[in-house]
Amino acid sequence: MNTTDNATNVYRRVGQDLWTFLLSELKPKGKMLTPFNIISAPIILLGLILIVLRFTKGLGATTNLNQEFPWGIWIGFDVVTGVAFAAGAYLVTFMVYVLRMEKYHAIVRATVLNGFLAYVFYAGALTLDLGRPWKIINPIIGNSFGVSSVLFLVAWHFLLYMMAQFIEFSPAVAEWLGLKKLRKVLGSLTVGAVVFGICLSMLHQSGLGALFLLAPAKIHPLWYTEYIPVLFIVSSVFAGMSIVIIEGTISHRVFHHQISAEHHAKHMDIMVGLSRLAAAALFVYFFMKILVLVHGMHWDELLTPMGYLYLLEMIGFVVLPFVIFVMGAKNRNRKLLLSGAVITAVGIIFNRLNVSVIAFKWYAPMHYIPSWIEIVITLAVVFGEIWAFRWVVNRMPVFMESPQWVKHLDEEVGQTVPQGVVAGVNSEAAALQPVKIKK
Repeated sequence: MNTTDNATNVYRRVGQDLWTFLLSELKPKGKMLTPFNIISAPIILLGLILIVLRFTKGLGATTNLNQEFPWGIWIGFDVVTGVAFAAGAYLVTFMVYVLRMEKYHAIVRATVLNGFLAYVFYAGALTLDLGRPWKIINPIIGNSFGVSSVLFLVAWHFLLYMMAQFIEFSPAVAEWLGLKKLRKVLGSLTVGAVVFGICLSMLHQSGLGALFLLAPAKIHPLWYTEYIPVLFIVSSVFAGMSIVIIEGTISHRVFHHQISAEHHAKHMDIMVGLSRLAAAALFVYFFMKILVLVHGMHWDELLTPMGYLYLLEMIGFVVLPFVIFVMGAKNRNRKLLLSGAVITAVGIIFNRLNVSVIAFKWYAPMHYIPSWIEIVITLAVVFGEIWAFRWVVNRMPVFMESPQWVKHLDEEVGQTVPQGVVAGVNSEAAALQPVKIKK
C-alpha cells in the first residue's frame, strides 16, 4: 500500500477551509457492523444513560458505596488501575528521548495517545465517584487548597501531566490540520513537555500509593507496607509495558493497512525489548514483596483466605508472567509474549483492587460489592476510550506517515519531533545526526 498517498488523502490540503474539513472528518471511517462495535455501542449508550442517572439521583441510587466503603471500582479500577496502565507513555518517551533508544521511536505517538486518552477518561470517571463533583476544581482555583493532602498533590499531577501529554501529541494534530506555523511552535515544546511529563508521572504513580499510607489499620497486613509508593512505581513499569504490548499487537492487526512492511518486520524486536523490561520489573517487584513479607513477619496470614488471594497474586500474576516473558523473549514467540502481557495486565487489576477494595476493611461483616450500574459505567468508560483512540488513529498521523512538508519543516528548524510511524522508521538514523542550518 502507498502510505504517502494515503496520508495525502486524509490530511487537510493547502487552502482547504478548516471548518469544512473538520465537518468532513466527523463522518465514520471503516466498517460499522463489526463484532466490537456491536458489543461496545449498546454498552456505551447504556452507560451514558446511567451516568445521567447517577448525577440526577446521586451515588446512593446507583452504587453500593456507603460510609464504610466510600471507594469502589470507579476509584480502584478506573483511577488507580488506569493510571498504572497509562504508565507506558512516560516509559516509552523516557527510552526514546532520554536514553535515545530509537528502536522504540515508531511507537511513541500511539503510546502517548493511549496514555493521554487514559488520563482524560479516567480523570473524567473520577467525577462519578465524588459526592459533590462540582468541587473538583477547588485544588485548581485556590478554594480550600489543602496543600497538606496527598489528593491535592495527585490532583495537580493529573492536571499538569494531561497538559504535558497533550503537548507531546499536539504536533500530530497540527499535521492533521495542515497548520504549519503551529506545528513548528508545538514541535519546539515537545522535548520539554516529555521531560516534565516523566517527572510528573513518576510522582503521581507513587502518590496514588501514598494515599493508602493513611489507612494502616484498614488494609490487610499482607498488602499494607510503608513501601506502597515504591511498589506502585515499580509495578507501573510492567503494567505500562504489558499494555503497550497488547495495544501494539491489536493495532498491528486492526490498522495493518496504515503500517509499512518495514515497521511490521520490526514489531517483534519491539515486543521482545518491552517484554524484557517487563520481566526485569516483575523480578524487582517480586523481590521487594518478599522483603516486605519477611520484614513484616506475617507468615501466619498466608494460611488464611486473604493469604490465599495474596499467594494467587504473587505466584499466578507475578512469577508466572515473569517466566512466560523470559521464555517468549528467548524464543521470540509472539503468542507467549502476548500471553505474558495479558496475564500481567490482569494481575495489575487484581493487585490494585486488592489494595483499594478487597483487602480494604477485609474484617467488615458486610463487604462492598459493586452494583451492576457501576460495572456497566466502568465498561462504558473503557470502550469509550477505545473508540476515541480508533477515531484519532484513523485520521491523524499516528501509524500513517506524516505529510511531506513536515520533513522539510523539521530539517529547516533542526527538530527531531516524532512523525508518523513510517516516517519515524525511515528517519531513525537521520534523527540522531545534527542538522546543519544554512545561513
